[in-house]
Amino acid sequence: MHIHILGICGTFMGGVAALAREAGHRVTGCDAGVYPPMSDQLRALGIDLIEGYDASQIDLAPDMFVVGNVVSRARHADGTARYPLMEAILDAGLPYTSGPQWLAEHVLQGRHVLAVAGTHGKTTTTSMLAWVLEQAGLKPGFLVGGVPLDFGVSARLGGGAYFVIEADEYDTAFFDKRSKFVHYRPRTAVLNNLEFDHADIFDDLTAIERQFHHLVRTVPSRGRVVANADETSLDRVLAQGCWSPVERFGAKGPWQVSGPQDDFDVLRGGEPVGHVKWALTGTHNQMNALAAIAAAEHVGVAPADAARALGAFRNVRRRMEVRGTVRGITVYDDFAHHPTAIRLTLDGLRRRIGPGARILAVFEPRSNTMKLGAMKALLPASLEPADLAFCHTAGLGWDAAEALAPMGVGSGRRAQVAGDIETLVGQVVAAARPGDHVVCMSNGGFDGIHARLLAALACPP
Repeated sequence: MHIHILGICGTFMGGVAALAREAGHRVTGCDAGVYPPMSDQLRALGIDLIEGYDASQIDLAPDMFVVGNVVSRARHADGTARYPLMEAILDAGLPYTSGPQWLAEHVLQGRHVLAVAGTHGKTTTTSMLAWVLEQAGLKPGFLVGGVPLDFGVSARLGGGAYFVIEADEYDTAFFDKRSKFVHYRPRTAVLNNLEFDHADIFDDLTAIERQFHHLVRTVPSRGRVVANADETSLDRVLAQGCWSPVERFGAKGPWQVSGPQDDFDVLRGGEPVGHVKWALTGTHNQMNALAAIAAAEHVGVAPADAARALGAFRNVRRRMEVRGTVRGITVYDDFAHHPTAIRLTLDGLRRRIGPGARILAVFEPRSNTMKLGAMKALLPASLEPADLAFCHTAGLGWDAAEALAPMGVGSGRRAQVAGDIETLVGQVVAAARPGDHVVCMSNGGFDGIHARLLAALACPP
């Protein structure tokens, strides 16, 4: 089968492309504004990439067009289609489907699917779970919304009965407004946490809870739901109906942790069942570990073995990934973009480095939710663990300086804003000093700010 993927460089659609290629299908695709790591991974697989969505691509004559949710029926101000290829597909009556639907029909069918859902930690927990199953000799397939360092790729078919997938609540496609994860039909479902997000498609938290309930409805009676016991939102999801055994983790559940964030016991019902010693930071990663261990047990991996495997887990690219150290200043790349994720990331780093070192948070409110300003009031609190904060304001429809005013905004104050990357880099370089930790946070490429910072720090004015 020849499939042509629209929006191929998104982390999910890029993973679908990799799986399809591994399964022996011919894969081509198109996208706009591509950036690593997915573009690098696709080229390494020998997948032909086309820049843009020109209608002439229908001449490729694939057996199926697989459409990513980046594609819409939107039009430019002059009335021309933003995605002319999609218009050509519709006009010609050519076959098309969504990424999640294609995946469900061609990869997931007949396998034991372990799906990891939640507002935060999906990518990391999915990677942890895949790694645990790999270390147990189960040879799982997986699709992760990032690149796990232990595997080096975001997706693979695997050789066993199990498939681990990051289960996103975002909508499937412009023609299918259900959450992606309702297509996956997992036997093991992890509900890591649940907060309001995706303000561009959900009106409120209740709307997202309804989608999570739809996921729970698909888990069989012999399946397992692994849920965070400390999240009242998930309590409401399960109260709408649950037909599967539930394993709870967190302070209010039987699965708990005891000890510091990098060296802790895993408890079940108050009894130690495993021990994790690793280099990761943050209590959120302890919760991610509990979720992965409880899910892995459902497919026969003993908690002690799962915990031992996590001791060798190397995390995911762009999750507090050190990009370099110059003049004693360390620059990190992190995917955090929701205020809660920003706070958890910075809290974890603060606990690791202690109160003596400074944290400089450099962030880009790039997600649709953040661009809409739905959570701008939460930013000062989320940045509280940082000593200084620097915000890239390009593309925002709200006043970042006003939102950050409680921190004090301007040169010499705790927060600064900049409309372009060059100015932002200059602000950070002027403020940084040896011993600082500079954390760059965005769910996009951030215009290569990490390399720019390292270069500028090496040659300060």
